[in-house]
Amino acid sequence: MINEEDIGGVHIKYLYHCRRQLWLYLRGIRPEHLSAAVRSGEAVHDTSYTRNTPVDLGAAQLDFVDGAHWVHEVKSSSRPNPADEAQGRHYCHRLHRVGIDAQGTILHYPKTRRTGRFPYTPEAATQAEADIVEVLAVAAADSSPNRLPRSACQGCSFTDYCWTE
Repeated sequence: MINEEDIGGVHIKYLYHCRRQLWLYLRGIRPEHLSAAVRSGEAVHDTSYTRNTPVDLGAAQLDFVDGAHWVHEVKSSSRPNPADEAQGRHYCHRLHRVGIDAQGTILHYPKTRRTGRFPYTPEAATQAEADIVEVLAVAAADSSPNRLPRSACQGCSFTDYCWTE
């Protein structure tokens, strides 16, 4: 069973994207390596901001933290979405727990050359705690959550697990 310290950014991302995806991932079903979209995202990540040092917090792997304590994350999508913002909040939460006063997250979108800045406020800290509770609830569920409408599954590496009949 997963505990709070085991929760990383991918758990939070899947919580916001699809709870069924999170439930499957928590049970060791991990087809991401078969997905062209995932490989494309990894390529964007590997070729962007290469001079910065990643930060390893165990279950959480941050792209980098600048001198002003802003967490920077490189994303392969075109624009900010709730999952990206939640992942950034989680990283700030993890940093605060180890005594680093993270100011917030800067999300980088190299495809569109955009950035989004999301301060780590008391409200963000409360939401980060609530997200952890939700991940643990999904983990404890005996059966998988319902699948999303098929239109929401485009490009998902878990599509075969949800839609093969």
